[in-house]
Amino acid sequence: MAIRCVVLDFDGTFTDAAAEGAPFVQHFRRRLSEELGRDVMEAGWAEVEAGVLASNEEHGWEVGGLVVAPATADPYLLANFVARRLCDRLGVMPDKAERAKLLDALYREAYAQVGMAFKPEAKEVLEALLETGLPVHVVTNAHTDTVEAKLTKLAPRGRERLRVSGDARKFLIEPPTTSDAIFEAVPETVQVAALVRPIHLRRGRYYDALRRIWNETDTSPETTLVAGDIYELDLAMPAALGAHVQLVARANTLEYERRGIAALGSRGGMDPSLRAILPRLRG
Repeated sequence: MAIRCVVLDFDGTFTDAAAEGAPFVQHFRRRLSEELGRDVMEAGWAEVEAGVLASNEEHGWEVGGLVVAPATADPYLLANFVARRLCDRLGVMPDKAERAKLLDALYREAYAQVGMAFKPEAKEVLEALLETGLPVHVVTNAHTDTVEAKLTKLAPRGRERLRVSGDARKFLIEPPTTSDAIFEAVPETVQVAALVRPIHLRRGRYYDALRRIWNETDTSPETTLVAGDIYELDLAMPAALGAHVQLVARANTLEYERRGIAALGSRGGMDPSLRAILPRLRG
């Protein structure tokens, strides 16, 4: 079935997450130090981070008691995970709900410090996608205004046709605003070879954003290509819905992410270059 709609993740997909994330991590650590009343670097941040990076793929970003994404996928997730591990180690902020509330607030505050570092081929690929005449949408966890401003600075031809849906909260495992038969048919979890823990699929807020796009464009999951850099967060649910997906591979893409894509056969693709998205539109 021909592709009639394109949905793109943003951070880490079209941007260099490591370059953009450096000021985020610096601000996040400074503010956490202020909240704890002690320097987190002196308290063992680097040691905890090294342990997480050297650990297996089971570790992940936990929301509501469920692991929803790999802890090492980008600087934002890694900083959040290390902060929680460090709090456990120090015996501070034992109330998990209060801790989560604080770390979420620090995350949003620190994200405002993020710079702008697009991948070298980002503008070229966005222009090529927009030139197809297909509806092209960005669905991201970041704030809409932040992403809109970055895209305006990048200024790809056809920018006015590029739609952004921010605050998608792809990490929330909950029902959509209004459920339907399509969402209800998605299993709660899926098991992927090389990963012991399950991958949770029913991400209702993310589904809300995708369903709005399909309704507005008169398209469907089966005619949509979704591209992102984190299989679990960006691609697993769309794939379960029947969409075609493209993993924009990171330097540290995990083995279970590779196997998850491979299991999709012709509906899945993986490449570090954004340019690999374009041939997918031709089937």
